[in-house]
Formats: sequence, C-alpha cells, structure tokens
Amino acid sequence: MASTMFSLASVTPSASISLQDNLKPKLKLGTSSQRAFPRKDFMKAKSNGQTTMAVAVNVSRFEEITMAPPDPILGVSEAFKADTNELKLNLGVGAYRTEDLQPYVLNVVKKAENLILERGENKEYLPIEGLAAFNKVTAELLFGKDNPVLQQQRVATIQGLSGTGSLRIAAALIERYFAGSKILISSPTWGNHKNIFNDAKVPWSEYRYYDPKTVGLDFTGMIEDIKAAPEGSFILLHGCAHNPTGIDPTPEQWEKIGDVIQEKNHIPFFDVAYQGFASGSLDEDASSVRMFAARGMELLVAQSYSKNLGLYGERIGAINILCSSADAATRVKSQLKRLARPMYSNPPIHGAKIVANVVGTPELFSEWKEEMEMMAGRIKSVRQKLYDSLSAKDKSGKDWSFILKQIGMFSFTGLNKAQSENMAEKWHVYMTKDGRISLAGLSAAKCEYLADAIIDSYYNVR
Repeated sequence: MASTMFSLASVTPSASISLQDNLKPKLKLGTSSQRAFPRKDFMKAKSNGQTTMAVAVNVSRFEEITMAPPDPILGVSEAFKADTNELKLNLGVGAYRTEDLQPYVLNVVKKAENLILERGENKEYLPIEGLAAFNKVTAELLFGKDNPVLQQQRVATIQGLSGTGSLRIAAALIERYFAGSKILISSPTWGNHKNIFNDAKVPWSEYRYYDPKTVGLDFTGMIEDIKAAPEGSFILLHGCAHNPTGIDPTPEQWEKIGDVIQEKNHIPFFDVAYQGFASGSLDEDASSVRMFAARGMELLVAQSYSKNLGLYGERIGAINILCSSADAATRVKSQLKRLARPMYSNPPIHGAKIVANVVGTPELFSEWKEEMEMMAGRIKSVRQKLYDSLSAKDKSGKDWSFILKQIGMFSFTGLNKAQSENMAEKWHVYMTKDGRISLAGLSAAKCEYLADAIIDSYYNVR
C-alpha cells in the first residue's frame, strides 16, 4: 500500500484548507489520474503543546483489478436471498431439500459423526493422499468390491476436495504429463468444468450432446465429434445424471461410446457426482464406469459425496485413475500426491471419516441406501407432478414428456436466457440462465406454481 503522511501543526481552518489545496498537485501517486485524497485517515497527536493533525493518503496497489462477474450458479442463490417475495423459489443450486424446502442432514451421517465422537478420534493432519480407509471404500463403491482391477491394485486413488478439487488435480496431471492433449467436454456441461481446465491450462473443445429440437441426446453428433477428435484425447463423460440436462445415454449407447473411444485410443474421464442419488441404486449409477473398466480401458474418475451423502460443506471426494498395471498405478499415485502437496497439502479429515464409517459399516451402509432411495424417490415424485401439472395446464398439446425421460436432480426445461430471466423477474423462480432447474429444491406443493411460471415464460417471452 503506497502511503504518504503530512503533518499540519496548529493551523487555522482556512489555512488548513489552503495548505491541502496547495498540496493536491503533489499527490500524484502511481500513473492513474485519481483525486488527491482517495482515502484520508486523520490522526491527532500532541507535540510540544501543539496539536498535530496527520493525513494518511493510501492508494491501492490493486487498483487495476476489475470486478469479477458473479458465478452463474452461486450467483443465483445471492439473487434469491435478496428477493423478499414470499413465493420465491430457488431452483439454481443443486442441493437436496426436504418437502418443506429445508436443508437435510442424513440420519446415517449423524450416526457416523457420533461414532467419531465415541471413539475420541483426533484431528491430526491426514497424509497427502487422504484417509486410507476412505480411499479403500470409495474405490470399492465405484468399481465394485470384488472388481479385479482393485484386486490387481491397478487403481490409484487419492482423496480430493470434493468433485471440483478432484477434477482439478486430474487436470494438473494432464497438463504436466500429457502436454498439448485436448479434453472434450459435452455441450452443455456443468459450468465449472470449463473454469477448471482453463485454469489448469488444458485445451478443451466441445462435443455435441444436447439436441434442442428433441430436448434429448444428440447421440449422432456426440459420436461424430468423438471420432473427429485428435487421437489420444481425453473425453469427459458424466457417469450418470448428466448435469445440466439430466439426459443419459442408454446402456447400448454407452457401449457404442466405448467402441469409438477405444478405436481412437482416447482416454475416458468420468465425473461421478451423483452415484446412488440418480436412480437410487449405487450399482446402477456406476454401471457406465464399470463397463469401461471391464473393457480393459485406462480411465480417470472424479467422485463427490456432496449430493449422495449431503456432505456439501465437508468437501469430500476422490480422484481415481485406473491403469494397465499395478506398477503404473503406484507411479501415478505418487505424482497425484506431488501435485496435491503445493495446492492444499492434505485434505480434510471429518468428511472422510464419515464416508469411511458409512460405507465401511454394514448397518450404516444399508441405512444409507435406504435414505438415498428416499431422496431419489422424492425427486422422482416431484418430477412426475411437474410433468402432470404442465400437461394439465398447457392446452397447446405440447409434449412435456422429456421431463420424465431425464434423470437425477436436474431438469433441462428448454427455456432460453430471456425466458429464464422472466422466471426470476416475474415469478420469483431462480434458475440458471441455460434453463436448468434443480428438482431437488422443488416441493410437491410448488409444482403447479412452477408449471404456471414455465408456461407463461415459454409462450409469452422470446
């Protein structure tokens, strides 16, 4: 901080003003044409019986830094909080809510936390790779406990800072050891994917995924773009419950995607943020990853427990890299640790212990599956009710069945930016500008109101 101090000793008010005016031209600090006193702090002190007034003038070294735009997803919550209308509805952030639209802490999580307290466990630093018990159970949850790839020790797993941090570690590995390789991401995709690869300096391009004409999967375009990518590219795939569309490939389509990726010697990179939370089945939601692993493919998988265990603020996840040999996995893990060390040193312990307790304790694991089925079931029920409300209220004959074909916590409504803005401005319904709504933040009681808002915005705003 640049600072200049002036002492004004026992001067009259008029003289003081005059002196300040005379000093103004001399206060040109830096290169910008700022006003003479951008910030003034006055301090009084006595010296030899006289009162001295000091003026501190500070000019920020960060003057050239501009205001960043609000995050497209988290900014929705900020706008929602500022809205005072009692009808307001936040469908922007993907966080599960109860039927009363309140945050939900899973009962199984509370029991797992009680176990931690009962055992008197400490809060010492974890190793760089994270909690060993967590790494073991999370890889088993993803690939299946008896999967040969685990028995052969071909998977390098380290704990990451939820899904975002795990993706970022993998991106750093790509940038360092696959220099110049491109990663293909779906169009559209989760907004933070582009930020992650941009900051890691990994070049990316998009493959077609969403077809606005059918509000479904553009499978032909997806295959064509993956085929056209330079050989050896990384292909980012959403393991289940594609964000933001909620549109997933069928099992047959996953097989075809695997064929093309193998033909082009590409490397699949899965983002698995909703295992068990999409269909209600942990195994079903991991089927795409397991199918690719069964083909003998090397692949990367980022995991998150924000949604399926409600551990949003615990920032708990993992990056798994399936290699062709145990030796390669050992070397890859050593480099993942090397990348993590200067980023955050080691990951948080509390959430890791929760996951290890839940997945590693048979009774808690069974209870977790029941709670996931309950949460997934509530989302499915509001999805059905929203469809029913739209179909009953819309007399044009428009087919809204695409809502039922989508899966997971999100629905891609097909609304454009102007229509989405109308949802907020007129109806106080907050959503991302691409037309995505989070059904996890919707209650059955609000479905008819939301249907009215969607129909009005769809037909009356262009």
